[in-house]
Amino acid sequence: MQFFDTHVHLNDDLYFSEIDEVIKKAKAAGVTKFLCIGYEMEANRRALELADHYAEVYAAIGFHPSEADSVHETELTWLKKQLSNPKVVALGEIGLDYYRGKETIAKQKELFSRQIDLANQYHLPLAIHMREATDDTYQLLKEKKDPSLPGVMHCYSGSVESARLFLSLNLKISLAGPVTFKNARIPKAVASEIDLADLLIETDAPYLAPTPYRGKPNQPEYLPLIAAEIASIKGVSVEEVAKTTWENAHSVFQIHTIIY
Repeated sequence: MQFFDTHVHLNDDLYFSEIDEVIKKAKAAGVTKFLCIGYEMEANRRALELADHYAEVYAAIGFHPSEADSVHETELTWLKKQLSNPKVVALGEIGLDYYRGKETIAKQKELFSRQIDLANQYHLPLAIHMREATDDTYQLLKEKKDPSLPGVMHCYSGSVESARLFLSLNLKISLAGPVTFKNARIPKAVASEIDLADLLIETDAPYLAPTPYRGKPNQPEYLPLIAAEIASIKGVSVEEVAKTTWENAHSVFQIHTIIY
């Protein structure tokens, strides 16, 4: 049984100096592929470095909405130059975050829009961050994204109804640690109602560790706990969740070595 962690920050300081051990422990738990997610310049550079060094690590690079004030043409030009790297399989994490960033909404929208344009140009899937910005995220994607372009709503926390809207845009829904939380009614409803064929799984490590590690630094090796919770909710085997989300990840990110 193999798992694909489709959103993990192996480039974080918590792991970067001990990355061999982190990957070794994850593999021992069955987590054998990783999408290392960038979000600002140094994290993007580290994601590229890790993807270059480890066959099992792929990179997503881009600028998080929290970077809206600090990303200018120089950074976007640099980003564009990296997108033809064969180990770059997504543009992300990008999107809108109104939880802490209401004063930068206009800049966030502009940055998101520019990066969608790059994804269209290079036909790269999108790894999308959305927090308290469902309507604007949906509208921008509907207006700007090439309909044939796949992508993923990372660590999805919205409603079942909104999930179906994003599915209509050729996007998958990714579930993370919160689906394991005791009172996480909405993520559990999404896990129940959205077809397994439309789901991905992720740790978002080092954030949002699943139960029983909630409140502690997350680890990629915990991904099977998320798969097990989804399996329990759906009444299917963990093996089925692992296999289907593995295949879904390879399809979304256009990775052709799917051997399971």
